[in-house]
Formats: sequence, C-alpha cells, structure tokens
Amino acid sequence: MANPPFEMTADDLDAMAIGAWILGTGGGGDPYFSVLEAREHMARGLRARVIDPLSLADDALVACVGQMGAPLVKQERLIDGPVLASTIPMMEEHIGRKFEAVMLWEIGGNNGFQAVLAGMLLDLPVVDCDAMGRAFPQADMTTFSICGLPAHPWTMVDLRRNRIIFAEAENWAWMERMTRQLCTVIGSTAATCKAPRTGAEVKSSTCLYTLSQALRIGRTVQAARREHRNAVAAVVAGEGGLTLFKGTIVDAMRRTTEGWLRGTIEIDGVEDDQGHRMRIAFQNEFVVAWRDGNVAATVPDLICLMDSTSGDAIGTETVRYGQRVTVVALPAPPILTSERGLRKVGPRCFGYDLDFKSVFAERVG
Repeated sequence: MANPPFEMTADDLDAMAIGAWILGTGGGGDPYFSVLEAREHMARGLRARVIDPLSLADDALVACVGQMGAPLVKQERLIDGPVLASTIPMMEEHIGRKFEAVMLWEIGGNNGFQAVLAGMLLDLPVVDCDAMGRAFPQADMTTFSICGLPAHPWTMVDLRRNRIIFAEAENWAWMERMTRQLCTVIGSTAATCKAPRTGAEVKSSTCLYTLSQALRIGRTVQAARREHRNAVAAVVAGEGGLTLFKGTIVDAMRRTTEGWLRGTIEIDGVEDDQGHRMRIAFQNEFVVAWRDGNVAATVPDLICLMDSTSGDAIGTETVRYGQRVTVVALPAPPILTSERGLRKVGPRCFGYDLDFKSVFAERVG
C-alpha cells in the first residue's frame, strides 16, 4: 500500500539537506544554497509535494532531473532552480508529452534538491525515490543503466541558457561520454533532464524512499544535537552503519579535470585509531578507503566523511587540513551490490583493480 502524499515544511528542507549531504558520500555538492532558494519559493507560497512511487500509474510519465559536473565548480557557479526547471518543458516539447511528476537523479548532496526546486517551480509532485541511492560521478552509474533502460533522450541547459538535446545514444556509456564532453566545454557544470521514465519503470528500477531516508537521517542528527548526544554515532546506529576511522585531516589534494573533482585525502588517527592512517581517493565522491595501506572500504558501500563534533557531512570540495573527522560506512541499496550492479558501479569502474567486498558482508553472512 502506498504511503499518503505529504508537503515538505521549511524544517523538512533543513533536515533533508543534512541527510542528503551525508548520503552524497562527499559529492553531489553542498545543498546550502538550494535550501535557501527553496525557502524563498516556499515563502512565496510554492509547495514541495512528495508522493509515494507506488502511487504512480504504470503509464505515468516522470521527469528525472539533476546537475552534472564537478562539485567545486557547481559551488562557484550556481545553477539555480529556474535553469534546472527549464530542462523539463524542453523535454516535453521534444517528446510531445507532459510530465506528471519529477524525481531525483541522485539523493546525494545538492542534487537531492534539484527535483524539489523543479517541482516547486512547475507545480509537479516529487517522487520519493532516486536513481542511485547515494551519489555517483557518471551518468552510466545509475539503477536505470543497471536495469538496461534507454539512456535517451536527454536535455541540457547551462547558465547562459545554451540548450542542447541529445536525441539518441547507443547506450549509457556513450551518453556519459557525450554529455561529459559538452559539460566540460560549457564550464564543467550544467542542468539536465534525463531520459523520461514511466511509472512502471520508476517502481521497478529505482532506489525507493530515499528522500524519506534523507529526511530521517537529518532528523536523527538534529535530535542528537538537541539532546547533546554524538550525532555521528546516532546516524551509524539509526542506519545500520559502521564507524571505520576517527582522525584529523593532514593532507587534501584535489584537481578538477574532465568535468570531475579528483583527488585524495589523508587522515591521522585519534582515540582508538591513534598511530594509524587512512587514505581515501575520490572522483567527485569517496571511492576507496585504505587503512595503513590495506583496503578498508570501496564503492558501492557508502563511504561518508562526517564532522566528528557536529555530525555534518564534509564534501570532497570542502574537506581541508585540520578538520576532526569520522569516516563512516553506510549500506548500499541491494541493486548496487548485485552482480549486474557491480558491473556498473564496482571499484573497477573507477579504475581500481579490486574486488568488491562489502564491509557489511559478515553481518549479512
């Protein structure tokens, strides 16, 4: 049975921002500015309505929207709601049909808010699901790609309102190559509406209830702060996660290249991890973590960097020397850790000659 629809409040926006930033695993962009924009829209009477994916008719048409590019560039050159929303009527004109709802491309970080902004501006309900269950850097790293659904058509708009339609692509890998190249040319950031999805596809080929998960995580952090409890520990307990490492950032190296933010961070351990070091590599998102040179965690498990005091997430574009951090692992949606999922989002897809072994494997076994 489908859950009843609900309307987000200003407090919900704040909670969702906390949770989506944590689920972003370092990527997706800081949601701060999108929260401010959503609050402005809400003050003008616009609504952020959320519906259960199971309430969709099988033939309903759903727009899937998100930003593309390097998180650091997104923060410097903001893509606001109206630019993102403009990709939807552009798609409607191309396909000759109207959308009945909008959904998230990825729940992670600022991208978790793009469907909310578009829904408010176009008066479309937001479906409680996304196509990643976290954040990933590439268009072919989605549940739609894993399930073999078509990658086209695709609309793209940049800050100057340059408008591009990718009418067809042989597969998701080609769509990623084409859109990434163009995104890089126009400044490494763009607003996009991905291939339209039917209600049946949304119900069978997405990560369900991830918007609710972000709200739940955010509320967990807020409650822990009010009650002067450890917010990181509260999230780990509430989401069935694991604490991998506690320490201080001693080095952060990053560069923006080919439309991604790549780099590594080094963390010297404290408390029980005193005398040990963790290194984490990222491509927009945290991908592989090593403890003293040994693999500690890899994608698709969620590797989350959190402020040890506040419980706030720390992104790959905001991590800096001297921060006291806790590295947390959260379970990935089962579709990502399946055999077909690992062919799209496993460590080898990021260039690492590693077999995926979930840090939660013993728990499952």
